[in-house]
Amino acid sequence: SNPFEVKVNRQKFDILGRKTKNDVGLPGVSRSKAIKKRNQTLLKEYKEREKTNVFKDKRFGEYNTKITPEEKMIRRFALERQQNYGKKNIYNLNEDEELTHYGQSLAEIEKLNDIVDSDSDTEERGTLSAELTAAHFGGGGGLLRKKVSSEQQDEEEEKPKSRKELIEEMIAKSKQEKQERQTRRESALELTEKLDKDWKEIQTLIARKTPKSERKDKEVEKPKPDEYDVIVRELGFEMKAKPSERLKTEEELAKEEQARLQKLEADRLRRMRGIDEQANKKRPSHMSADDLADGFILDKDDRRLLSYKDGKINIENEEEKEKEEGEEEEEEEGEEEDNDNEEESQEESASEDEEDDAADSHSDLESDLESEEEAAGNKEEEKHKANENESQNVEKLDPKSKAAKSELPYTFAVPESYETFKSLLAGRTMEQQLIILERVQKCNHPSLAVGNKAKLEKLFGFLLEYIGELATLDLPELRTIDKLVLPLYNLCQMFPEAASDSIRFILRDAAHDLGEVIEVKGRAAFPGLDTLIYLKIISLLFPTSDFWHPVVTPAFMYMSQLLTKCRITTLQDVIKGLFICCLFLEYISLSRRFVPELINFLLGVLHISLPKNQAQGYTVVHPFTPVGKNLELLFVCDKEDLKSWEKQNVPLSIVTRLKETSKTEINHIRLSCLALCFDLIKKCAALYESLPSFHEIMHPVRLLLTQHVPVNEYPEKMQEWYHSALKELENKVKHYTPLICEKKKPVPLKQYTPKIVKVLEFGRKQAGSKKEQERKQLIQRHKRELKGAIREIRKDNQFLARMQLSEIMERDSARKRKVKELLGSLATQEGEWKAMKRKKWKS
Repeated sequence: SNPFEVKVNRQKFDILGRKTKNDVGLPGVSRSKAIKKRNQTLLKEYKEREKTNVFKDKRFGEYNTKITPEEKMIRRFALERQQNYGKKNIYNLNEDEELTHYGQSLAEIEKLNDIVDSDSDTEERGTLSAELTAAHFGGGGGLLRKKVSSEQQDEEEEKPKSRKELIEEMIAKSKQEKQERQTRRESALELTEKLDKDWKEIQTLIARKTPKSERKDKEVEKPKPDEYDVIVRELGFEMKAKPSERLKTEEELAKEEQARLQKLEADRLRRMRGIDEQANKKRPSHMSADDLADGFILDKDDRRLLSYKDGKINIENEEEKEKEEGEEEEEEEGEEEDNDNEEESQEESASEDEEDDAADSHSDLESDLESEEEAAGNKEEEKHKANENESQNVEKLDPKSKAAKSELPYTFAVPESYETFKSLLAGRTMEQQLIILERVQKCNHPSLAVGNKAKLEKLFGFLLEYIGELATLDLPELRTIDKLVLPLYNLCQMFPEAASDSIRFILRDAAHDLGEVIEVKGRAAFPGLDTLIYLKIISLLFPTSDFWHPVVTPAFMYMSQLLTKCRITTLQDVIKGLFICCLFLEYISLSRRFVPELINFLLGVLHISLPKNQAQGYTVVHPFTPVGKNLELLFVCDKEDLKSWEKQNVPLSIVTRLKETSKTEINHIRLSCLALCFDLIKKCAALYESLPSFHEIMHPVRLLLTQHVPVNEYPEKMQEWYHSALKELENKVKHYTPLICEKKKPVPLKQYTPKIVKVLEFGRKQAGSKKEQERKQLIQRHKRELKGAIREIRKDNQFLARMQLSEIMERDSARKRKVKELLGSLATQEGEWKAMKRKKWKS
């Protein structure tokens, strides 16, 4: 720093507590002080960042004043022994701990082997020992030998034992102690048994039967058990919960079901072909009198034993046994090849039996040749009867094979086309069709093979097309369609994306056809029964309460178009429209979505039930017209039909057979449609009661019911439906007020009163409350401190960077200096070597 730039402000007096501002405006002094302070703090920390030179006293209890010195020494000694005790001393059973005193072993000190100086031995000075006299003067030879032998014995006794000897000695001692304990235990058992015998003999003499009075007193005095004890005992005898088996995964269940169906199908095919498992089992041959029973079967003794009566084979018993076996074997079947094989085997066995019989006749019966001929003839008769019995069994089993053929297969492959699918279900009952679809799904589960998923996705489309075909028949099979919804739902849950694509394709085609007809004719007719059933199935397969759904939302829009674009010209159209209204209520039962087309259609149904003279004074929305030939579609003027009418549900299948019904039935259907309309109005009122504009929405319906509908002409049941619907409309209270624009505060008129504005001086802060001023001061102080901290951190980083750069430069300069020194030394060596070489060359 330039000394001419330094300006020193001195203070005359030092006042305690006053902050001096002498250093303000002195850049040189403040900078030198900052550098000096960083050298003392930051640089010191930087240099000592990787050094640890702190001495720690780790002696146990050195600075713990709560422990006495004796306890400190004891614990230190224990820690020292614990540290010195290693793995090498684990198996050291022979040596004890060596105690020391001032570095010397206590065991050595106790031996008193210290050498006594001659100067200190004043008492025995001048005396001679026996060994010395015997050695020098020749006396006491025997004494010397005795002394030597005694010394040898003492040395042998004092000689330490080896480790092996100690272990053997220890084992011998433990065995001796164990044997002593065993003998003591046996003697104690013998004494106890003897005492028990003596006590049993004496107990009969001591025992005295207490009288009944004393027993009663004792029973009365017996305390009752506590309730807590009773509950604890009951809990002890309660059944404990046993762990259940692990729940199987979907793949495991599918594999088990496939295996079960395959086994059942194999059994069915075996029954159909006439093959029996029991017939295939090998039966043991007959037994002679000298048989050793080598083929004995423990489970079932089905051997055929030979018996003779008056020198002939007894065939009656064999026939009875065959009948009993035929009753036990219920499913005995046979093909032609199997029968031939059985006949051949029987012929071979028959020939073998004849040979055995001959041998047996010689060994056991000692009969002559005539008896042998008779036995052979009887054997031929037995063979003929056995063949007849087998043919009878085959005839009996034919009905069983026919029943197996007529039985449904247990395994099915997924059809590849709609024609094969239709042929698979053709001619089957409703229950059989459901079983077939269930087995197709189980045998071709997606987890069993790779391509099963694509096949079952096609199956969903085939089933959907089949349902549409059933609905378009002259007599639609609605019961079958109702049952087929279950497999359709299962497939939809397995493959939701493919199912939604299939149904969206059907809806797209239906909406496209409707739009084309409206463009050409300007109006369209209601779709067929198949499309209406598809709309019903959508509500069963997919959630209808979602705000937006890829299948339900297009169906919602399509139904809205049907109620607004399709003209009402016949009674069938009214029935179809009311069916769509019912579907709308089913769709919006949870979401409570407002459908204006539904209210307008119900209003139109009421309009076409009125006579022409009363159908005035209100507005009607398309597709209904205020005038025309289709006004009185639901109007009934026949009083007899009105009286004979009874409330009944309108089936959807009646749409196809309205032309065949009589006039009275048609009038009853009209009245049922009107009653259904009243019911739907009631449900709409209960559904939309929470809407703010409920009264405005239902006002046209309420006006038509109260002023135009001829209630008194209807039957009593119809009047009940009418009054319940009107009561539901009129008893609703306004829960919410309709939305209105917010009222604004009125703008006041202009006045000429002066507007006083506080003029603030430039550079002064606006005054406020005390809290606001303190808050602003804190904010300003925080900003100032933050800026100062950032500035100091930046300067610290710059200082450290300079220090690091100086270190790097010092290392580089030192390296360059060393390199120069090495190069210089190498140059001198090279010069010396060249000079030496030159000198040698000259010499």
